[in-house]
Amino acid sequence: MANECRIDWSNALKRRLANANRDERSEEEKKAEEMQLFTKYYSEWKGGGHNNKSYESIPRFYFKLPTEEEVLLQKLREESRVVFLQRKSSELLDNEELQNLWFLLKNQVPPENSEEAMISYEDFLQVGDMAGPKCKNLFTARVYAKLLHNDPYGRISIMQFFNYVMRKVWLHQTRIGLSLYDVAGQGYLRESDLENYILELIPTLPQLDGLDKPFYSFYVCTAVRKFFFFLDPLRTGKIKIQDILACSFLDDLLELRDDELSKESQDSNWFSAPSALRMYGQYLSLDKDHNGMLSKEELSRYGTATLTSVFLDRVFQECLTYDGEMDYKTYLDFVLALENKKEPAALQYIFKLLDIDNKGHLNVFSLNYFFRAIQDQMKVHCQVPVSFQDVKDEIFDMVKPKDPYKITLQDLVNSGQGDTVASILIDLNGFWTYENREMPVANDSDSSNAGSIDDS
Repeated sequence: MANECRIDWSNALKRRLANANRDERSEEEKKAEEMQLFTKYYSEWKGGGHNNKSYESIPRFYFKLPTEEEVLLQKLREESRVVFLQRKSSELLDNEELQNLWFLLKNQVPPENSEEAMISYEDFLQVGDMAGPKCKNLFTARVYAKLLHNDPYGRISIMQFFNYVMRKVWLHQTRIGLSLYDVAGQGYLRESDLENYILELIPTLPQLDGLDKPFYSFYVCTAVRKFFFFLDPLRTGKIKIQDILACSFLDDLLELRDDELSKESQDSNWFSAPSALRMYGQYLSLDKDHNGMLSKEELSRYGTATLTSVFLDRVFQECLTYDGEMDYKTYLDFVLALENKKEPAALQYIFKLLDIDNKGHLNVFSLNYFFRAIQDQMKVHCQVPVSFQDVKDEIFDMVKPKDPYKITLQDLVNSGQGDTVASILIDLNGFWTYENREMPVANDSDSSNAGSIDDS
């Protein structure tokens, strides 16, 4: 068929060329006929002259979300999602089935003198057959190979395998639990969605039993801000559920289920009751006029009260304020940035404040602009100001930017010295700590100087 088409096409073109000299049609008519012939013969060659409707066999992959006016479709979508999540939840192992799995694993392994019980691949598959259909995807060669380390007999630890199963079940349960709050059904949580999740989680966390109900809203705000500060750096107002599961914040939050959590663990856990109460207490102690907001003057007493006025000016210029004052939510972002300066999200927050021209980089002018305020504070404390040229050279030596005249956010992150650079430029105490980093034991005069800074 293909050869016949080529011959017909060739003959047609020859005839057309032979009649070209006596053809009196216009150029447009000739081009139209040429295109018609080409389309005809090309279609016959490709598909025997039939229209190609392969697109009709492609399954539909996009479904438009119902609008606010389509109430019935919205309800149908919500109900179908709930049914789907319930079905997924029923496919997970419950506590009784997990206990049965542990019993099968222990009985399949012969008693040995070794401290850790190990299982071979053959026994592993036998346990999988006895465990039932719910465990089918857990007893695979891929899972076994993932847990295989340096055992000379090619065995894996049953404890490591069981911990893997527990972790996998927990992740799926948590994902389903979070998805129930995903109102949009798009795989992410908005701020209000995460607030509802944490609010309903509070009664299940024994470590939060002592919280008064009037404080719940402040606790929820404190907890949610950490998620959004670190997982939503572009400030889109939503976080992927995958990102929530991948980070350690949810582990820290659910750690509060432990009745016997140590005081040290509570103090270091942002989500603990003592930590949340301490954070809110600090906010209230800064709020001298008791209007529920912080002015620049009130915020200047944060920490050791040695943040420069120039930096605080930038905070109030760039951050969300209400009539020139900062609310609790904005204050939490400020605290998270200053307490976690090594983290990229915190460096991004601080870099935006340091980048006074919004050019995406810091130059000598930017560094000098902020360091002059450090020099002014040193004069107030009767100290000899350090030369800016020396500090500028040290900063560029530490960061080693790609462009020797500009420092970008990525340069700060890559250098691992971003926290030090930020401290030098915005906080007299931070600069003094850096300046005296090589002094193992401070003498009495140095101690008195440091004391004068802290007491100011």
